[in-house]
Amino acid sequence: MSKFMVAGFVQFETIVKIDELPVPYKQFTSIPETINTDIGGAGFNEAIALRWLGNEVDFMSMLAKDMSTHQIEAYLERKDIDLSTEYVLALLDGMPTSVILYCNGKKQTFEDVKDIRHVEYDLEILERQIQDKDMVLMSNCNFCRPIIGLAKKYNKPIAINVRSMRAERIANKEDFLAAADILYISDDDLDRDPYDCIKECSQKYDPEIIIIGIGSKGVILYTRADKSFIEYKPVKTNEVVNTIGAGNAMFSAFVHYYIKTGDAKEAIKNALLFVSYKIGFMGTSNGFMTEEQIEQWKQLIWN
Repeated sequence: MSKFMVAGFVQFETIVKIDELPVPYKQFTSIPETINTDIGGAGFNEAIALRWLGNEVDFMSMLAKDMSTHQIEAYLERKDIDLSTEYVLALLDGMPTSVILYCNGKKQTFEDVKDIRHVEYDLEILERQIQDKDMVLMSNCNFCRPIIGLAKKYNKPIAINVRSMRAERIANKEDFLAAADILYISDDDLDRDPYDCIKECSQKYDPEIIIIGIGSKGVILYTRADKSFIEYKPVKTNEVVNTIGAGNAMFSAFVHYYIKTGDAKEAIKNALLFVSYKIGFMGTSNGFMTEEQIEQWKQLIWN
C-alpha cells in the first residue's frame, strides 16, 4: 500500500448523451437514460481510483461555503469507497460545475469553476500532510501551486495531469510542467503531432515519464531512462459506454503500479486494463477494477 496526496477539483458533473455534435436546436428533448448528474472532477476521480486500488489517499480540494461534505460522503458510501473528506475545505463562494455533451467518443464541455482560481488552500495542512507521502498527484490548478515547493522541500515525486498542451495555454502552467516527474497529457485539443509534443516536453522540462493518451488508438509512453517511445494499443474488457474520465483513470492506475513496481512498461499495461473496464460505465468516477480483477484480465489477455 502506497501513500498519495491528491490535489485537484471536486465538482458537480452532468453528462448528456446526444446524437450529434454540434447539437441542432430543439425547444424540448426528453429521452430516458441520457443524462447523468453526479459528483466528479479530475482530482476527485483520481483520489477514488487510487483508493479503490488499495492506497492511502489524502484528497486536498475545496467546495462551496454553503455546502457540507455530507453530500460527498453520501456518494462515497453509496459506492462503498472509503475516502476521507477531511481535507475538502468549504472555502468557495460557489460549487464548481461542468456540463459535458457526449457523442460517439467526442465531447463538448461547459465548465464554471466559480472562484476556485482565486482562493488559496491552507498551506499548513498541505505541508503537514505531504511529509509521509510516496507521491503527489495534482492538477495544474492555482491552489495547487504551493505544493510544488513543498514537494521539492520534502523530496516527493510529482505526477501532473495536464488537460491541455495547446501553445496558447502553456504559459500559465510552465511551473507545473517543470516540476513534474510524471506528466500525463491528453490529445483532446493537441495542436501538433503527439510524438513531437513528447519530444518538446522531454527536452524542455525533462520529466522522468511522459504519457500521452491518444483516444481510441491507446497511449504513447516515453521513459527518460532509455529514451524510448512506445505506443500501446487499447485492450478490451468491456463495451464502451462513455470515455469521459478515462484519462483520470489511466493516470491514477499508472502511478499506482509505477510506485509499486518501478516498471513503467508493466504499469502502463495495467493502466490500460483499468481504463478499458472503466469506460463501460456512465459517470467519471464509476467503473474501477481492483488489483485482483486486473491480474485476472492480464492472465487472459497477455498470457
